[in-house]
Amino acid sequence: QVQLVESGGGLVQAGVSLRLSCAASGAIIGTYAMGWFRQAPGKEREFVAAISWSGTSTTYSDSVKGRFTISRDSIKTTVSLQMNNLKPEDTAVYYCAAARTVGPYLLKKDIKEYDYWGRGTQVTVSS
Repeated sequence: QVQLVESGGGLVQAGVSLRLSCAASGAIIGTYAMGWFRQAPGKEREFVAAISWSGTSTTYSDSVKGRFTISRDSIKTTVSLQMNNLKPEDTAVYYCAAARTVGPYLLKKDIKEYDYWGRGTQVTVSS
């Protein structure tokens, strides 16, 4: 089993930065690809960013590319999402997720590919 706990959300004004963290434990989490998703009120959960098991491959949704950065620490138990230049449309509950993978460079973007989920952290951006 894998446990994921997100932190770092909050209420901020447009243009500022926030850093979300996801603490992972259980199983051999270092061999899981990780991702961040978000869900705004009344909308479906959507992909935000993903990072490979090795940490050397990343991918982003078009809406956050150039503003958000996903990373994982060297022992691979924490995954972070640095969010810069936040916009009101970034308001959502942000979820961390883990996906089993057979390779160190593989990325996962499909919500159905993820096996474990955190409970989410709220990010609210005011204009």
